[in-house]
Amino acid sequence: MPIPEEVTGDEIDKDVRQELQSLPKTLAEDVARNLVMVARLLDEDPEGAYGYSRVALRLASRVAAVREAAGFAAYANQKYGEALAEFRAARRMTGSVELWPVMADCERGLGRPEKALDMAGAPEVHKLDKAGQVEMRLVAAGARRDMGQLDAAIVTLQSPELASNSVQPWTARLRYAYADALLAAGREGEAREWFAKAVESDRDGSTDASDRLAELDGVEFMDAMDEDESESDGGESPAAEDPDKD
Repeated sequence: MPIPEEVTGDEIDKDVRQELQSLPKTLAEDVARNLVMVARLLDEDPEGAYGYSRVALRLASRVAAVREAAGFAAYANQKYGEALAEFRAARRMTGSVELWPVMADCERGLGRPEKALDMAGAPEVHKLDKAGQVEMRLVAAGARRDMGQLDAAIVTLQSPELASNSVQPWTARLRYAYADALLAAGREGEAREWFAKAVESDRDGSTDASDRLAELDGVEFMDAMDEDESESDGGESPAAEDPDKD
């Protein structure tokens, strides 16, 4: 797959670069460039990211960072069985528990929420950092919802991290998940409150909490293109009405 000339491979994380030092120099550079493309495209073009991950995997399947990148690319494309296999391979190579939450979420994706809950109660969870533990809580709550256990999902998300007023990288997603669970359980007033809190903490727009809040408040947004079409058809916007009209 073509890679832009400006992508040199030096853009990758230093830990990944260190892993690639076990490869011949030219091969390491090729793998690094493909990994850079995976990272660049993962959110906006997951299919493209998957293609580059397969190239990297073909070149260096014994490098843990490559298996991890392939796992995330497969995960982004909802290829959960493939993603789980890659994450397991990466974990065997490193011994790290860092991927435990996303592995559990793959189990959810494969229609095995019970397995995800088993993983949420495993000793590995205690070895996760705070961000990982919050992620595991989100996965467990999702598994409860998969099983139709809405009240249990709400209780699962109730935690010191949720109650804290400090804003952490996970705060917006945690508050959003809690609001969404409340809404699914028919607790609309509480859901509105928590969507508002999610908006306050969502500094990088990682959720659509503002849209959900507006929806609960009955705010409708007119598409700009639709408005232009309406005006071209001779329709008038409210601002164009006679101001003296009662």
